[in-house]
Amino acid sequence: MIITITWSGGRAIPTIKAEDLREIGFQIFKAAGVPEDEARLVSDFLVRANLDGHDSHGVIRIPPYVERVLEGKIKVGVKPEIIRETPNSAVIDGRWGFGQVVGVRAMGIAIEKAKENTVGIVTVFNCNHVGRLSDYTVMAAENDMVGVAMANCITRVAPYGGMERMLGTCPISFAFPVGEEIPFIFDMATSICAEGKIRVKLHEGKRLPYKCIVDKEGNLSDDPKDLYEGGAILPFGGEVGYKGFGLGLVVEILGGILSGTGCSCSEGFRGGNGLFLEAINIQSFMDINRFKSEIDDMIRRVRNSKPRPGFKRVMTPGEVEYINRMERLKKGIHIPEKTWEELVKTAEKFNLDIEGFIKH
Repeated sequence: MIITITWSGGRAIPTIKAEDLREIGFQIFKAAGVPEDEARLVSDFLVRANLDGHDSHGVIRIPPYVERVLEGKIKVGVKPEIIRETPNSAVIDGRWGFGQVVGVRAMGIAIEKAKENTVGIVTVFNCNHVGRLSDYTVMAAENDMVGVAMANCITRVAPYGGMERMLGTCPISFAFPVGEEIPFIFDMATSICAEGKIRVKLHEGKRLPYKCIVDKEGNLSDDPKDLYEGGAILPFGGEVGYKGFGLGLVVEILGGILSGTGCSCSEGFRGGNGLFLEAINIQSFMDINRFKSEIDDMIRRVRNSKPRPGFKRVMTPGEVEYINRMERLKKGIHIPEKTWEELVKTAEKFNLDIEGFIKH
């Protein structure tokens, strides 16, 4: 149901329950010709991102996804194809299906291989935007495995010391099973921030909290418009971003070159996301219960360490998302005005009134 209504420019902008937002996404995708199973999976993954506070990877993506479906750039209903395989590995042609559909299939294969052979590694090419990598590393953690994921994408990031777009945002993610603690999930762009977070600020009409981009002249900027007018994102670390730059190149190699997608700055780059997914079977190394107990102990010791001035407490990877999820499950998910307008406009292409899918 609608929890609250805020007003902007005379229009109602809702804060919506997660289940209603999932239904809106599902109905829009289904109206665009997406099979129901794919429509539900993609909508669910996008709303998960909103719940965790990563609106950059949430329902803001529905309009561009639908546009790509209508243009035939996202092929709905296709089955990813294994084109090369060993007991420990596979190379998958995603056949330009939904990235989320391809990613789930690929990590599922990696997990099955790791069950039998300790490690499963799958690379993917011809794959559309996969969303958050943590959605796939969590799959491994839920099977008592370590999950690893990397992805390259179109160039948006300047190299350290440069101003031209030469790398993708090149995210990496790790997830580990825990016992009683909040899930340990690490997910980051190797750029100073994800492109989607800059897009969210653009939709909100706000400046960035710090100068994380350079404009087309190479000047530092906190204006999100500068990115979309020929600028570039800085590597992780900003003005001292040589480590983020190095990590980004590693992802370009493993997610891009090794998968057959190619480095994003090369002439042979296929586009989309090149994926590197890995599942590691912990039981091959040690007792899983002992592993979880030691992870729990580590998390508690770190979290209970003394915070420095200006901080209330120390938080571990995955904790912020957990807090956001609990809060948004209770209070709902606020949709920025521009995002809501784009959702309405997309739905109207199919004569859908998305407010009708919100339970009052």
